[in-house]
Amino acid sequence: MTDNKETVFICRCEEVTREEVEQAIRDGATTIAGVKKRTHAGMGLCQGRTCRKLISGMLAGRRPPEEIVPPTFRPPVRTVTISEIAQGDEE
Repeated sequence: MTDNKETVFICRCEEVTREEVEQAIRDGATTIAGVKKRTHAGMGLCQGRTCRKLISGMLAGRRPPEEIVPPTFRPPVRTVTISEIAQGDEE
């Protein structure tokens, strides 16, 4: 990754750049999950809420939209500190 004014971040949470996503597509990623596996875009705190549409748009430039497989969703996970675990469940 280069630190210049031309760098465009697609996934801010994981700091994945446009160039990294484009490279993943050139390397054979044909789905959002394929880009995610190659770059970790969409694996940050927002779970892809910010970057999913951008990545879909980049894929749509190479494939018909109906061929782009939608990603699967998992419930969000909250960060837990060690002290919270040590305290246990009060109920």
